[in-house]
Amino acid sequence: MKKTITILSLLGFTISMNAQQVMTPEMLLQLGKVSGMGVTKDGKSVIYNVRTYSVADNKSTNKQYSIPVAGGTATVVDNADDLVPNSRISPDGKHSISSNDVKVNKVYGKDFYPELNKSDVQIYDDLSYRHWDTWEDGAFGHVFINTLSGKKIVDSMDIMPGEPFDCPQKPFGGDEDFVWSPTGKQVLYVTKKKSGKEYAQSTNTDIYSFDLETQKTANLTEGMMGYDIKPSFSVNGILAFLSMKTDGYESDKNDIIVMNGATKINLTKDWDGTVDDYRWSNDGKSLYFVAAIDGSVQLFVVNYPNGKTPVTVKQITKGDFDIHAMVAQVGNAMIVERTDMNHAAEIYTADLTSGVTKQLSHVNDALYSTITMGKIEKRYVTATDGQQMLVWVVYPPNFDPAKKYPTLLYCQGGPQSPLTQFYSFRWNFQLMAANGYIIVAPNRRGMPGHGVKWNEQISRDYGGQNMKDYLISIDELSKEPYVDKARLGCVGASYGGYSVYFLAGIHEKRFKTFIAHDGIFDWRSMYGTTEEIFFVNQDLGGPYWDATNVAAQKSYNQFNPVNFVKKWDTPIMIIQGGKDYRVPIEQGLGAFQAAQLQGIKSRLLYFPTENHWVLKDQDALVWQREFYKWLKETL
Repeated sequence: MKKTITILSLLGFTISMNAQQVMTPEMLLQLGKVSGMGVTKDGKSVIYNVRTYSVADNKSTNKQYSIPVAGGTATVVDNADDLVPNSRISPDGKHSISSNDVKVNKVYGKDFYPELNKSDVQIYDDLSYRHWDTWEDGAFGHVFINTLSGKKIVDSMDIMPGEPFDCPQKPFGGDEDFVWSPTGKQVLYVTKKKSGKEYAQSTNTDIYSFDLETQKTANLTEGMMGYDIKPSFSVNGILAFLSMKTDGYESDKNDIIVMNGATKINLTKDWDGTVDDYRWSNDGKSLYFVAAIDGSVQLFVVNYPNGKTPVTVKQITKGDFDIHAMVAQVGNAMIVERTDMNHAAEIYTADLTSGVTKQLSHVNDALYSTITMGKIEKRYVTATDGQQMLVWVVYPPNFDPAKKYPTLLYCQGGPQSPLTQFYSFRWNFQLMAANGYIIVAPNRRGMPGHGVKWNEQISRDYGGQNMKDYLISIDELSKEPYVDKARLGCVGASYGGYSVYFLAGIHEKRFKTFIAHDGIFDWRSMYGTTEEIFFVNQDLGGPYWDATNVAAQKSYNQFNPVNFVKKWDTPIMIIQGGKDYRVPIEQGLGAFQAAQLQGIKSRLLYFPTENHWVLKDQDALVWQREFYKWLKETL
């Protein structure tokens, strides 16, 4: 019988012949977390931050470093703010922009009844009463223009007075949400001017321009119905931004739009992919962007035609790594952050002609030199519908093909998040491999990097083709003699957690153990408690009470894990964050209770103060220890 797997490449990452150790949770916490801050005003050096954590002191420290763009020795910087350009300052140096919370709406009992100032109650008449990990308190982030005298603020003006809208956008917006125009006469800002139920059901952010002289505001993206974010100007004063076309679809194709006067041009509409981030070239003739492609995130360039030349998208870098933040362009190089599954982020240069990357920072080299790492293999599996699917396979250090290894199916979240050469400080493939497991990580349906059609297929088909993608991946790898078919596990978070719950009811005894983190267990409960209604409307098809909606009813019945819980027969560990309002606590508690009451070996790992992620370092260490403790017990 012909195998359905083609091995494309085998990547060995053994660092040192003398390495004696393998990765541990404690070592993972020792790694420095590197992030680029900018390039010095003279363009000669890169400034970056390194966050390190001490378990003994239970605290983290941040240090800034400077390293020459051409390479060399990094030096500690006392005050990085004085070295890199400050985008918050107006071009003429007379003003700055900032965002501050302003109380607009009454929410608390004491807001309504000042004499009852010790009351502890919140009162809501509409939706959007909580978001991500925070309850609505009636305060909104507003953009302020500050008048400067030297470095001192002498006056401030709220350009969104009385508006119950946020800038930056919550929960993930930042400085990129409000910028100066090149002349310093306008401030552009991103907000979603909706509230209540409309806010919860919409992704329609717009870009507004506030004129300092007239103090009037104009909507620059009127009629563009999806996310419009990250405005920025070229050196020639041309506006660009990222845009999605569909209201309510947070994972729609993300395109680069340029706007010259009233004319808008979609530079990437004919390119079969979705843009993660972009920046103008220094000369204003093109735009660089990063995007997922075939299991990695690479650097691309698209020209700005200005009506004279055809639009062309070109891939610059290639390799089994991810290009993340584009820190700055210096000459013919882009300063970037780069990761792969075995290495945390470091600062690199990427040659904009050849695509060759060169490592600048070496924050974690010393620790990595003591670690023996496993190999990473890139495969393609023929899916049940005949399409080729990329599958990453990660092997334990010192892998011996003559032995048999327990194997984990990794289920990615999103559901439309790429599974590329990322480096996670929680779902760390090298750490899983170091504990003796083979990891099988399929780029199932729904993931960017394989064309828009592949990316979009998962919507309203949660329990369909992508579940077949999962199972064919683990089935094909199980044909290898070194995979112990009697010791297969399945793990994942968010949509990956949903996948675990769903597979637990249909796996037909393939798996010996499951781990689900913040997964969706019951779609009816999810629809009634999650905060961004646009997500469940788009991905499920609508509310559960609409009996005439065929797509929605299929989601709530055929694709609802709770409907298959009677078929659960396998140990399962359930992890849940108490402040996760995207996938609220009822999901994890419901799954745990169902397992317990059916006599299934199960464990609840509850983090009261964590959200959809685990952000506190000691919490993360407990997470890791319990993760591998459970696998040791059950696999």
